[in-house]
Amino acid sequence: MPKKRSKERIVGQHFVWLLGQRGGMYTADGRSNKPSVGRHSLGTTNYQEAIASVQRLDLVMAVKLGLADRRLLDEPASTLLGLEKGNELYLAHVKRPRVTGGAKPGTPKRYKAVFEKFLLFASRNGVTSWNGVTKRLLENYAAWLDGEGYAYRTEFLELTTIKQAINWLIDGGHLPVSCRIKMSLTKPTGSDTYCWRPDEVKAIVAHCSANPEIVWLGGVITALACTGMRISELASLRWSDIDTEKNLIKLTDESSSARPRGRKARETKNSRSRSFPIHVELRQILEHRDQAKDGLVFHGPRGGTLSPDIARRTLITDVLAPLAKRFPTPKGEVGFADGRLHSFRHFFCSTCANNNVPEQVVMAWLGHAESKMVRHYYHLHDAEAQRQMKRLSFVGTSSITEVPG
Repeated sequence: MPKKRSKERIVGQHFVWLLGQRGGMYTADGRSNKPSVGRHSLGTTNYQEAIASVQRLDLVMAVKLGLADRRLLDEPASTLLGLEKGNELYLAHVKRPRVTGGAKPGTPKRYKAVFEKFLLFASRNGVTSWNGVTKRLLENYAAWLDGEGYAYRTEFLELTTIKQAINWLIDGGHLPVSCRIKMSLTKPTGSDTYCWRPDEVKAIVAHCSANPEIVWLGGVITALACTGMRISELASLRWSDIDTEKNLIKLTDESSSARPRGRKARETKNSRSRSFPIHVELRQILEHRDQAKDGLVFHGPRGGTLSPDIARRTLITDVLAPLAKRFPTPKGEVGFADGRLHSFRHFFCSTCANNNVPEQVVMAWLGHAESKMVRHYYHLHDAEAQRQMKRLSFVGTSSITEVPG
């Protein structure tokens, strides 16, 4: 018989217990929890049996208080799928070869970050298996994300990812059908991403051009503003993608083709290749740029591969911060200081729309198959709204005083 233990602290899935002995019989004291779950005799003098009994008692009390699904009581512990194990199974499924339906290389990385955060939240709430993940837990997780200041779109994507992982685990026989969660999520519409104004973009480019240490960023920003490209696409843009005779940039998705020798296959977000004309302001930059040995058009501050993360940080610290007083952001609102590299894609789309470029043309340039995505990027600023309103006639009279602006 093992040496008598005095008040050993046992952390269960839902509660904390103090394991002790009384007259040789083991007891579990859970009165320190909120709410209290009382003190119980475990009916055994064997230490290993007592530990197992505590875990079972933990689940029983959780079910009694409505913190766990009652159906878990009918499942032996050996059938429970641990959080880490289920996570490994699903990520392995996501990482399967593309030809069999696997995701792009960047997807598992994004999913990993989602699950790391959720699994930590679940364990802190006493849930250690996927069998214990319930609608209530997901609702609490959504509330936690909201309290931490995560954007609505981020919350939607994370909860959707978790739900699809659970469905896959069920369909694959790793979880019982009873674990399926019926929980509708409202898909976000529109965007709260800040869209630059023309005067702001002009000031940003001028600021970069006047500072030798960030002049490289000025070229990057001009390219983003003149093409609507994503920063990842621009970072991998090669001179072979530029047809100077036809004045075109051709972005080719190589995910389904033979991998090019000596470099990683390039991919666009929607796996579609596309081309678009080179604007005169971008062409001026390209004509004065030397072709590097690596074949890439744009580079980082030291001439190496352009890092989207370094470009983002440099934009925030070396450009937006110094210009913040010139373009103040109202407290509690999204403004100049909240703009990011992706904001130039919004700027490009809005500039095209404000200048009456047909929607189908903008869709082709941006690489979208649906017009609703173009509308997602379109922002109508005050100055453009005033200009458009002045073009209209509603009551057929010219005697109405025009509002200046």
